[in-house]
Amino acid sequence: MPHRPLPIRASLLLAALVFATPAWSADPIHKENVTLTANQATHTVKGKIKGYATAEYTVSGKAGQTLSVKLKTNQPSNYFNIRQPGQDEALFIGSTSGNTYQAALPADGEYTVQVYLMRNAARRNAVANYSLEMSIKEAAAH
Repeated sequence: MPHRPLPIRASLLLAALVFATPAWSADPIHKENVTLTANQATHTVKGKIKGYATAEYTVSGKAGQTLSVKLKTNQPSNYFNIRQPGQDEALFIGSTSGNTYQAALPADGEYTVQVYLMRNAARRNAVANYSLEMSIKEAAAH
């Protein structure tokens, strides 16, 4: 191998480091905005996650509107959480509450529905095929 000057070898090493995917990199997160309009038919998204990968679906809602979310999956360790904007704690935790959510939203904003595998399945690199049904309904008039 011909001797290359140090700057060229350093540049090649730097390029290899920049373009290589390190083993410690974050697991992939699929992000998607979902537009729900009040009183429309249910909107369904289908997806697949593997291992520690997650999928995040962002929906806009207003205080008092009823958000409904239902997860159908082939993997018993597949759940979803719902996060409210500006809050540290999840509004809904699927692993303790199940795969169906229906409640009035507490505030206006962007809500995130995160689909994930529990650690027991994620560390085995299990795969979950799922469909997520979502709808939003107007608040009842007083």
